[in-house]
Amino acid sequence: MEPILKAEDLNVYYGSIHAVKDVSFEVFPGEIVTLIGANGAGKSTTLNTVAGLLKSRTGSVQFEGKDISKLPAYKVVAKGLALVPEGRRIFLQMTVKENLQMGAYTIDSKTFDERRAAVYEQFHRLWERRHQVAGTLSGGEQQMLAMGRALMSNPKLIMLDEPSMGLAPILVDQVFGIIKELNDKGTTVLLVEQNAQAALSVADRAYVLETGRVTMTGTGKELLSSPEIKKAYLGA
Repeated sequence: MEPILKAEDLNVYYGSIHAVKDVSFEVFPGEIVTLIGANGAGKSTTLNTVAGLLKSRTGSVQFEGKDISKLPAYKVVAKGLALVPEGRRIFLQMTVKENLQMGAYTIDSKTFDERRAAVYEQFHRLWERRHQVAGTLSGGEQQMLAMGRALMSNPKLIMLDEPSMGLAPILVDQVFGIIKELNDKGTTVLLVEQNAQAALSVADRAYVLETGRVTMTGTGKELLSSPEIKKAYLGA
């Protein structure tokens, strides 16, 4: 089986700061793959590079066998990748319904109705709040909206950047339950997460980033039981 997403030899800079160093990884269709690591490890930078928001000086990002490294972000979305950004980045002054519409600019009107119905079925709370201004939603509801907006484009692969950030433990469990549900329905997932325990618990495979480099890889179960990972990320 060929990977749906393949990143090779990524090197990304912020001015003179070398944030991502020779990073390579693969995601296969139907997988949940997670990138874990401490703050500043290069996880979000890697995700934003795949999404077309940042550019690597070297290497390539291939999606379904085609190089998307030079594409602008909106064309990356049209190819079938969607990003749920860190901090959610929803449109606070717009309603829930309007936020979902903003995620649908790559699809036609017929597909739009189908996608919105699917999102409301997945997130019943968004249906109940569809006319509510997004800025008045709770943190958990805003995260659901950010995920729902990304799903409006009917992505083949969804990328989630720190989806548990700032949420109460009960909501973290709920968000990770939703991620597993989406994957069970056929969506491939690339997940960046500081909550290593939660991420590794749902991941098929994982990559550990430290100071911009991949230092370890394995299945979610393997890394959960690794003494090094337990000591560094799981508080054991």
